[in-house]
Amino acid sequence: MTVAAKVVDELVPHPVKEQLPGVDYCVNSNPSWAEAVVLGFQHYLVMLGTTVIIPTIIVPYMGGGNVEKAQVIQTLLFVSGVNTLLQTWFGTRLPVVIGGSFRFIVPSLYVAFAQRYYIYLNPYQRFIRTMRAIQGALMVASVLPMLLGFLGIWRIVVRFLSPLSAVPLVALVGLGLYEQGFPLLAECVEVGLPELIILILLSQYIPYIWSFKRPIYDRFAVLLSVGIVWAYAALLTAAGAYKNKPLNTQLSCRVDRSGLLSGSSWISFPYPIQWGQPSLHVGEVLVTLAAAFVAMVESTGAFIAASRYGSATHIPASVLSRGVGWLGFGIFLDGLFGTGSGSTVSVENVGLLALTRVGSRRVLQISAAFMLFFSVLGKFGAIIASIPLPIVGALYCVLFALMSSAGLGLLQYCNLNSFRTKFIIGFSFFMGLSVPRYFSDYVITSGHSPVHTHSVWFNKMVLVIFTSPATVAGLVAFFLDLTFARKHASTRRDSGRHWWAKFKYFDKDPRSAEFYSLPYGLSKYFPSL
Repeated sequence: MTVAAKVVDELVPHPVKEQLPGVDYCVNSNPSWAEAVVLGFQHYLVMLGTTVIIPTIIVPYMGGGNVEKAQVIQTLLFVSGVNTLLQTWFGTRLPVVIGGSFRFIVPSLYVAFAQRYYIYLNPYQRFIRTMRAIQGALMVASVLPMLLGFLGIWRIVVRFLSPLSAVPLVALVGLGLYEQGFPLLAECVEVGLPELIILILLSQYIPYIWSFKRPIYDRFAVLLSVGIVWAYAALLTAAGAYKNKPLNTQLSCRVDRSGLLSGSSWISFPYPIQWGQPSLHVGEVLVTLAAAFVAMVESTGAFIAASRYGSATHIPASVLSRGVGWLGFGIFLDGLFGTGSGSTVSVENVGLLALTRVGSRRVLQISAAFMLFFSVLGKFGAIIASIPLPIVGALYCVLFALMSSAGLGLLQYCNLNSFRTKFIIGFSFFMGLSVPRYFSDYVITSGHSPVHTHSVWFNKMVLVIFTSPATVAGLVAFFLDLTFARKHASTRRDSGRHWWAKFKYFDKDPRSAEFYSLPYGLSKYFPSL
């Protein structure tokens, strides 16, 4: 090749890739069984953070103690395992974990703070009554995603989604959780910061400094780094480093202050209606419906990211709709078993797909088996779940960032020299970060939402929707992309719609059947459109 040819080659833009290159195992390919088991355990370890954080926040306000918190964690873990298997078998069939959602915390606390439960002087009785109300709200709210998903209504909606409008949606699913990253890490810097540094060194630097026949440090960076820092935190605890520290510091830094080991039982089988008959209150159902809508929107963004990191083609609209339907069924199971929270796609596990470069469906199904196993054997699961939360915060800093980068990667389909593209991207990103910040700050300073009507349930519905960065950014980008210069000759290509046109319908691209067909020949009876 001549010098002139080399110069020309260097100046050629990077080509568009419909399937992400560099992934070692795609959705349908599998590592060895031994490696798959270790990777599955790593995914289980990553999803534990949210599984522990959500009950830790809501259970004390419901009137529960360490025993009830451990029971709720075990139940949430069990239902997450079931939902993950259902989603990977019959839903989108993408390598995703279906776990607890932060967006259901507001509805759960809305129930917990209801005045009618304060007549119960016994904290356990108040916990039971509150849990039953949350169960009823979740079971009714689950109807929304099930109807929109299984009836194909969501399929019609997402067919209007272009790469341009998907960029803010997918990116802010990860970026919108920034408050769960470094602020959580900083609760114990001497534990969280070493975890972050070691994780980055193992996953990013060492593979380029030393070459190995098989990827070890980058593929198992989470397990290795957590093991090292957890042992270091245990050493600090045993040495009495936090003996005279404030209580909050001890709770964040010590490895023996979670209360999960003492509160959990050796063997416990979560079962439906274990807290008693669910109760229904209209206002609580409506607030939970808003959270279910947000979970649908955010899960749609996470599904798109998982399809990229699984090196699959873009997910067809009908498959997205099918996945949302099964997500709704998962929320129904949350209510039936009593997890205290609804479900969504676990963002951190999507980021882990990118970190390990393993998008195998089998690995996530093995991870679900670990969830079921440790939810039953409570004491063993509690030992692993007692990892200090600043370590989890350090993991989030990396994994949420990788989730966000999946959205930025969709810009390859768009015309970045178009001022229309620049406005839609910039404005939707800004509003997606600014509006939720405004709502959150307003609640902190005034004690109530900016929307302050006599209907408290309506105020909470608005709060749930507009404190979700991904929902705000996605709705803004979706609306602008459909209305701004819609009939202009270059709009379709500038938005990248021509790249995703073949994936609007399942049969237009033969690769869709390879990645998204139902197992056991079920596609014959439940065809995707």
